[in-house]
Amino acid sequence: MKIIILSDTHIKKGQSLISRLPEELVSIIKSCDFIIHAGDFETLECYNELCGLSRLEAVIGDTDCPELEELLPERRVIKVEGINIGVVHKGQLTSENNDGLRYLAKEMDVDVLIFGHFHHPIVHKTEVLLLSPGSATVPGIAEPSAMELEISGNKLIGRIIRCKDNSCSYFDFDKN
Repeated sequence: MKIIILSDTHIKKGQSLISRLPEELVSIIKSCDFIIHAGDFETLECYNELCGLSRLEAVIGDTDCPELEELLPERRVIKVEGINIGVVHKGQLTSENNDGLRYLAKEMDVDVLIFGHFHHPIVHKTEVLLLSPGSATVPGIAEPSAMELEISGNKLIGRIIRCKDNSCSYFDFDKN
C-alpha cells in the first residue's frame, strides 16, 4: 500500500494546486493508493483537485474555508493493513516538545500520527511514529516537501520527498 502525505498546500482561490507542484510529484501522487492531507488546503477547489488525482483522506486545517470546515473532521483514524494512522492538523503541538503529540497519538490509539502546520518535514520515532510532511507549495525556510509511506504487513517504510527544480529526491526512514 503506497500513501502520499501532504499538508499546508495553502492554495488561494483562483490558483491551481497541480500547476504549483513539480510534475514528478504529481506523477507520484497519481500512482499512489491514496493521499492523506493534514489540513490547510484553504479552498474547496484545492481539495477537489486532490480528489481528482487519487482517493483522499483529510482533516481540517486552521486556514481552511467554511465549506471544508463542514466537510472535514479535526481528527481522523485510518486503518491500513493493521496499522492505525491518526491525522490532525496541529493538535497539541509545539515545535520544541513532542510530548503533546505522543499523548494525542495514545489518546487516538494510533501507531502513526500525521500532522501539519509547521511547513517543514518532521520524523520523530518513539513508541509511535510522528510525521509531518512539510509543505510542497509554501515551505517557508525549508525545501518544498511531501512524504511517501509504503505499508506491507507490520512494516512501514517512509520517505521524505524533497521537491526542487521540478524533480524529487528521497530521504528514507522505517518502523517495524
